[in-house]
Amino acid sequence: MSTLSQVYTQHPLKVHDIIPLDFDSVVTVPDSHAWPISDGFESNDWLSIPTIDLKDPDAVKLIGHACETWGAFQVVNHDIPFKLLDEVESEACQLFSLPTTQKLKALRSPGGATGYGLARISSFFNKFMWHEGFTIMGSPLDHAKELWPNDYQKFW
Repeated sequence: MSTLSQVYTQHPLKVHDIIPLDFDSVVTVPDSHAWPISDGFESNDWLSIPTIDLKDPDAVKLIGHACETWGAFQVVNHDIPFKLLDEVESEACQLFSLPTTQKLKALRSPGGATGYGLARISSFFNKFMWHEGFTIMGSPLDHAKELWPNDYQKFW
């Protein structure tokens, strides 16, 4: 059993743990999303998420360290064409601009890893995060067919 499968089995989600808040339908912040006021923590440069230059000979080591200490990092010199990045951003904007009822057609299942919904880590907090997400592993074709039934061909 893979580590990912073990996490999903040991921490099963319920459908209400997956469905993001429809921000267009709420007037006030529901208690489920009201996080406590910050304790005054201020950011400093030394607390910034690491930036990894993929052309650095120590990139692999730096990525490992960033993952262990931060769980996240920014990448530069990745050589991904800006045109492709622009296209991905455009598609993401189209996806998240869809009405909630349409996005819910590709809702991630409680035991699943891909699809629309809240971040998998949301269930570890006592309040829901103010975001929605879409996880893609492998081909996005099945979800694309659900979201854009007449215009999914560009995803294969």
